[in-house]
Amino acid sequence: MYALILSEHASETVDTTRVIKMLLLHDIVEIDVGDFPIHGGTSREVQAELESAAAVRLFGMLPQPQGNELLGLWQEFELAQTADAKFAKALDRFQPLLINIATGGGTWTENDVSLDQVLSRYGPVIKTGTPDLWAICERWSIEHFQNERQR
Repeated sequence: MYALILSEHASETVDTTRVIKMLLLHDIVEIDVGDFPIHGGTSREVQAELESAAAVRLFGMLPQPQGNELLGLWQEFELAQTADAKFAKALDRFQPLLINIATGGGTWTENDVSLDQVLSRYGPVIKTGTPDLWAICERWSIEHFQNERQR
């Protein structure tokens, strides 16, 4: 839904259907391996290894041409070098940020996440794929943490 609604905010022209496919494939792998939240403490290297093995296994269950195509889309998402992949990655980071802002801190508050963690984890990825949305997200994040300090 984010891709359908927010595609006009992509930093470059994107193929919304490909973006949706990438996000769905990424989510299938995350369902298999588990999510790696900002406060989880898992290294990016370990996460990448686990997800890569899961993607190869999952997409390897399909007939080769189809499995190879889906694995290729998943790998494109992970590398985040094409316009479609950059936007898909940005949306993948936008979603948890939006949920935490909308719930008054949600898992950020529960896990003592700092503004610096939010800006460094979400900022570069969202800004690359959709600078317009990052400007809003950055403001929301700063306001959230300022309000938290005032409580």
